[in-house]
Amino acid sequence: MKFYFESFMDSNGRKNYVRPNKNCNLTSWIDGCEPGWACSAGTDQVINLQDADNFPSRTLNCRGCCAGFFCPHGLTCMIPCPLGAYCPESTLNKTTGICDPYNYQPPPGKPNHTCGGADRWADVVSTDDVFCPAGFYCPSTEGINFPNHCKPNSANQDITIFGALLVGALSLVLLIIYNFSGQLLTNREKKQAKSREAAARHAKETVMARERWKSAKDVAKKHAVGLQSSMSRTFSRKKTLRTHEPSKGAVETDVEPSKESDEKKSNLTDMMRSLEENPEKGDGFNVEIGEKKKTKGRHAHTQSQIFKYAYGQIEKEKAMEQQNKNLTFSGVISMATEEDIRTRPRIEIAFKDLTLTLKGSKKKLLKSVTGKLMPGRVAAVMGPSGAGKTTFLSAIAGKATGCETTGMILINGKMEPIRAYKKIIGFVPQDDIVHGNLTVQENLWFNARCRLSADMSKADKVLVVERVIEALGLQAVRDSLVGTVEQRGISGGQRKRVNVGLEMVMEPSVLILDEPTSGLDSASSLLLLRALRREALEGVNISMVVHQPSYTLYKMFDDLILLAKGGMTVYHGPVKKVEEYFAGLGIVVPDRVNPPDYYIDILEGIVKPNTNVAVNTKDLPLRWMLHNGYEVPRDMLQSGSEAESSFRGGGDRTPDGDSGQSIAGEVWGNVRDIVGQKKDEYDYNKSSENLSNRCTPGILMQYKYYLGRCGKQRLREARIQGVDFLILGLAGICLGTLAKVSDETFGALGYTYTVIAVSLLCKIGALRSFSLEKIHYWRERASGMSSLAYFMSKDTIDHFNTIIKPMVYLSMFYFFNNPRSSIWENYVVLVALVYCVTGIGYTFAIFFQPGSAQLWSALLPVVLTLIATQQKDTFFANLCYTKWALEGFVIANAQRYSGVWLITRCGSLIKSGYDINDRFLCIVVLAANGVLFRCVAFFCMVIFQKH
Repeated sequence: MKFYFESFMDSNGRKNYVRPNKNCNLTSWIDGCEPGWACSAGTDQVINLQDADNFPSRTLNCRGCCAGFFCPHGLTCMIPCPLGAYCPESTLNKTTGICDPYNYQPPPGKPNHTCGGADRWADVVSTDDVFCPAGFYCPSTEGINFPNHCKPNSANQDITIFGALLVGALSLVLLIIYNFSGQLLTNREKKQAKSREAAARHAKETVMARERWKSAKDVAKKHAVGLQSSMSRTFSRKKTLRTHEPSKGAVETDVEPSKESDEKKSNLTDMMRSLEENPEKGDGFNVEIGEKKKTKGRHAHTQSQIFKYAYGQIEKEKAMEQQNKNLTFSGVISMATEEDIRTRPRIEIAFKDLTLTLKGSKKKLLKSVTGKLMPGRVAAVMGPSGAGKTTFLSAIAGKATGCETTGMILINGKMEPIRAYKKIIGFVPQDDIVHGNLTVQENLWFNARCRLSADMSKADKVLVVERVIEALGLQAVRDSLVGTVEQRGISGGQRKRVNVGLEMVMEPSVLILDEPTSGLDSASSLLLLRALRREALEGVNISMVVHQPSYTLYKMFDDLILLAKGGMTVYHGPVKKVEEYFAGLGIVVPDRVNPPDYYIDILEGIVKPNTNVAVNTKDLPLRWMLHNGYEVPRDMLQSGSEAESSFRGGGDRTPDGDSGQSIAGEVWGNVRDIVGQKKDEYDYNKSSENLSNRCTPGILMQYKYYLGRCGKQRLREARIQGVDFLILGLAGICLGTLAKVSDETFGALGYTYTVIAVSLLCKIGALRSFSLEKIHYWRERASGMSSLAYFMSKDTIDHFNTIIKPMVYLSMFYFFNNPRSSIWENYVVLVALVYCVTGIGYTFAIFFQPGSAQLWSALLPVVLTLIATQQKDTFFANLCYTKWALEGFVIANAQRYSGVWLITRCGSLIKSGYDINDRFLCIVVLAANGVLFRCVAFFCMVIFQKH
């Protein structure tokens, strides 16, 4: 090139003149000396490219100049065209005999010498030779791309203006999402509310019309009886007259009215008899209400028909319950529906010498508990803190984990595992585990659909939900969001009732509640207990932990289970006999003192028994066992004999076994407790034995229900999604502006920033899918719902972000960074990257606590990018997903560099350790990583639970 430019300077500005040289002179003129042609120097010749005076011999393998290079007249070497120049191969114009788009002709008399490539670029002095035309861009010096309003001599298209337009459009879309995200669900809820209100109004009007018809029927019946007696007196009087005046005409006159009155009497009698036999089937009733004959409500399909059926049944049940107060609730329903009602399985739970011991530390949580929980009764479990009340109920429900259980638990008198009945056992936890971004009705309806029988009609499921809402007094807030920490929702008492309603809607046979009245006022507690009493009338076995109930609530319980510290029974029997039993021990409740409070204070040691009999608090469990004739364990007899001396001595004795126990042994015992708990939790959740005779919906149906719920949650979180999109767009603008494409590295710097930024932002977004709902999942899984359906629904909904987030980022980054690769090529790699990092985010969200998961999400992409760029072609680098993402981006961009860039491209890719043919492999590896990490996340979700 130095020789070429010096020739121009020496020629005083004449174009296309090159000084004679070793290869092209008056005595040696080969084909390579012709314009557009060049030759090779041979493989055995050493060439110094820096020497412009001593030319090497270039006379071998002469052929046309390659695209992207130019071969001057009189010079046998190829010179690269600069970016922005237009240097394609030439074609022969048979009309003019000139090689287009250049102006040279093939040498005459040489038929094998065809048109080659470019013969000139510029002569430095004048610039009227071929350049990239204005309005076009020439990315590879060998072809013109479509016009894009580029400046003359531009190497790349200038599309920044499109990025600016997209910024405005994206801002408008995000503004609409932020302000109108909840409008879609709000409109749907309003439509459902109108249909529901209309159905409720119709049901009340029907009941009122029925009452009016019954009143009218009673009045008609009274008038008919009066008319009958009046006609009887009249006929008897005329019969007397006929005996005194036996004239023919009189007889005929009297007989005709008698026939007419007999017909009237018989018609009235028949009508009254029909009304008495079937009061709901009178013609007058249908005329008054104006109803036509309809299909049965439980077979209805439309929303209005379903609501009419549900509210009609509820109003009938209310009326029947008012008229038949002595009937059970099942009898009320059977009278109202006039059909065979579905009966719940009745479960009686009996336990004998029930003892729970931690597997590692051998600490006893329950000790020789014996008793029975009967269906149709409400039992209250009370006791001081540390008495094992929740542990007792967990053991009854089969949820006691990490413990060794001894004794017997009988189900309806049989040795059967309680886990086999978990589909009809409701367990209400102490914490209010309710989805805050769903309404009250949506929470209840989802549980009803997933946990009720699959063959149950939709109308009957709606009826169950409406009964629960009516019983718990949640009508006013049914369409209100439950609320979260950030968003205000319903009150705490209403939230507690929704927590209980989640188990009531699945129509359990056993209902266990852990402190359901804690935090409720007296009115809310009374309403809740009335609803539970109503469930007990259905034959449900109900037991609950209660703290300090009022005297009114205390008297509403059927049975009382009083536990002392250490998990020992002090009393287990009817509430009506508890005071009589303790009075027999000399413990009398003072006046104006609530009995359960007094007993708990005694067990806590706050109040000493007011008795003349020497009764120690520690002897109360032993007294109860002796009172019922239970077998007393030897250690309890020993502790009972030593209780008084221990109490007087201050209780500072230390067991010999504990003194010799080392710290290492204690730690090892705690580890064994944790491992045993995890194993028991896994065994409980994976148990497939089902003795409840209830077939709940399968995985596909549950997946459908979960999908609908997740979709609603995402719509209500649209503002958060909008903020995520805004941050991604801003990151694309900043990184696209700061990290411009470098032709030497093919934009590797900008793509490195892209991999880190997209990984970080998408992982943080993926954390919200699972980290905030772990406790909800644990509750749903323990009730028998499908873990696979839950996980797949979350992942399916997140595919929306997998598709949209790359669009948002590229809409900013691509038009400000302006790479040579197409936007589609970048989009495919970016989708694979987002899919991969979303799976990693799932794993972090499930395995770590929220704070640790965020820290790992921020550090991991930076560390892996450093390993991938610094430790090239190593085993650890190949394990990093960032290496494959960066390689995919760089290869997609490098494939657009051809012609003069071939040598530079090869050198840069070899230096980075990339292969130009591995673009598809990069996408496959990223997708495989996404699938792998999703499998790991699902495994962690199933195996690891809270401690």
